Amino acid sequence: MSSGLSWNLADDVRQMLVFHFMLNALRAGTIVAVVAGAVGYFMVLRRQAFAGHTLAVIGFPGAAGATWLGLSPVFGYFGICIAGALVIAALPSGGRANAGLGGYGEESAVIGTVQAFALACGFLFVSLYKGFLSGLNNLLFGTIIGVSDDQVLVLLIAGVGCLAMLMVLARPLLFSSVDGAVARARGVPVRVVAAGFLVLLGLAAAGTSQVTGSLLVFALLVAPAATAARLTARPALGLTLSVFIALVVTWAGETIAFFSPYPIGFWVSSLAFAAFLLATGFRAVSDRHGQRRSRASARPMGNRVAAGAV
Repeated sequence: MSSGLSWNLADDVRQMLVFHFMLNALRAGTIVAVVAGAVGYFMVLRRQAFAGHTLAVIGFPGAAGATWLGLSPVFGYFGICIAGALVIAALPSGGRANAGLGGYGEESAVIGTVQAFALACGFLFVSLYKGFLSGLNNLLFGTIIGVSDDQVLVLLIAGVGCLAMLMVLARPLLFSSVDGAVARARGVPVRVVAAGFLVLLGLAAAGTSQVTGSLLVFALLVAPAATAARLTARPALGLTLSVFIALVVTWAGETIAFFSPYPIGFWVSSLAFAAFLLATGFRAVSDRHGQRRSRASARPMGNRVAAGAV
């Protein structure tokens, strides 16, 4: 997009913001990052990564089908992701990940079947489309120049609705994610909460697909949340960190993509993966240091016990 980054970063940023498509990309990226970071945190907490991956991947068949029908890919993204979420929730075992933190083999089979059928439909739509599908790579891997003003508005409306719904479901969703059996015994409508969360996950996947592409949307959904989970076990702090990390990697990925010939999805995924590796390394060092301190504090206690016995 440009000759490359220089040592004058302020001038580089000003140069980037001159272009209207970059303003749209940053606006859309901000909306998507906040939604993906918030919803993704609960997805990781509930261990529903496979469901999130499926809803991310089936965005491509939806966009391809909408293009074949002469509609905007936006309708395809949101339509198929929401439909896929409802199908997963309605089928046997589709909402049972809330029964605790563990998943079930039957649920994985159901979700895998939905994913396989959706991908098959995607290949069918691509083959039926008689025109030149020039945006195929953009549908798969994302682009920073393809976000229009209308798309930003759609993303904003969907994002605000998604976050509002998440705020309503937050308490019962957290309760059922930690201990579904107890939540059910306390009168929490676990099945309804699970279905509502899957719809939220579908909305997040559909919105993120329009920035990172269908194949790499999962990176923005899972990597910031998994990184936050490595750094803290406190839900409120973890949710905040997940959103913050998603924003940073999205803004940085879009900026680097502007000054390079490579797609935005690659940079966002790479930066998110790097953040996850750093958090994992920090967690390992912190745990090792804590173990050493525990052993060191245990030695004087053992010596005092031995002395008392003598």
